[in-house]
Amino acid sequence: MLILAIALGALWLMSSRTRKQQRAAQEFRNNLVAGDEVMTASGLLGTVVAVEDDVITLESSPGAQTRWIRAAIAKKIEPPVDELDDADDDELEDDVDDENDVVTDADRISRANDDVIDVPDDLSSLPPARKDGEPDTK
Repeated sequence: MLILAIALGALWLMSSRTRKQQRAAQEFRNNLVAGDEVMTASGLLGTVVAVEDDVITLESSPGAQTRWIRAAIAKKIEPPVDELDDADDDELEDDVDDENDVVTDADRISRANDDVIDVPDDLSSLPPARKDGEPDTK
């Protein structure tokens, strides 16, 4: 009896979790509006153009619209958020000189060229691989 009770309890827990996930997915699909970026169950990414009853029209590329049933929409894709790092803040501060004038693109390019690393075109300028002058046998 104990084994049967444990098995029934496990089945009930698994089914309630599945029902909760299905309700959340249904709620998500019911709240789709034009402009949402979504992914279908087959992996197509697109923007919702129109919502009509059980049919969702997606635009995957400009001018390419496809129609999907509501159940085929798997998840909503959140647009990426550009967060500024501390390094980005420093770069933004460097773009303004002492007199509060904006630094031009030419100034940025000349500053970037200062950090260029010279890479040789051939192996003649590199030191030999071994000190004794013998070629590597590996």
